Amino acid sequence: MDDSAAAGSGNFNPYGGKTVEECEDMIRKSLRTPTVKFLKENLEKAGCVIGENFIKAIKCNQAISGGYVRGKGIIVCSNHMNLQDEVNQVVIHELIHAYDDCTAANLDWTNCAHHACSEIRAGHLSGDCHYKRELLRGFMKLRGHEQECVRRRVMLSMAANPYCSETASKEAMDAVWDVCYNDTKPFDRAP
Repeated sequence: MDDSAAAGSGNFNPYGGKTVEECEDMIRKSLRTPTVKFLKENLEKAGCVIGENFIKAIKCNQAISGGYVRGKGIIVCSNHMNLQDEVNQVVIHELIHAYDDCTAANLDWTNCAHHACSEIRAGHLSGDCHYKRELLRGFMKLRGHEQECVRRRVMLSMAANPYCSETASKEAMDAVWDVCYNDTKPFDRAP
């Protein structure tokens, strides 16, 4: 990952996936969902330019669901998507990264604390760790599952950052946890 890249979503889907064209259709549907519309509107209000091809489907070689790259936009890995909900989830997660990249002064994706903060926010605010998704991943816990899930997924995403060792990632996540977990912008509260 270079300075222009942010983290990808770790929701890798080993069950086949969609073609790029099918995934593009799913992205178009995703753009009509309330949360995606809300995030796009807030990006635009913040002065962030979202072009026509800001979100695109591609076939990915890596075991990721998607990603955000500064200056380029969001990718959704078509070959790792099967359901509309998966596409919606990736788009929301990556739009939160785009929002952070646009609104945070001097965000540096090579800085482990900066990266961890955006991953915490994206994991918490996107619904990545909703108990139903966790159940489908094989994680069953009645109390405290959401924060535990966000922590686990932050570490998965941080593992792709060559500037952050596992130890540096964990220390960065722990150091920024309270501030970043409780930062719900642009939402009034966590959805």
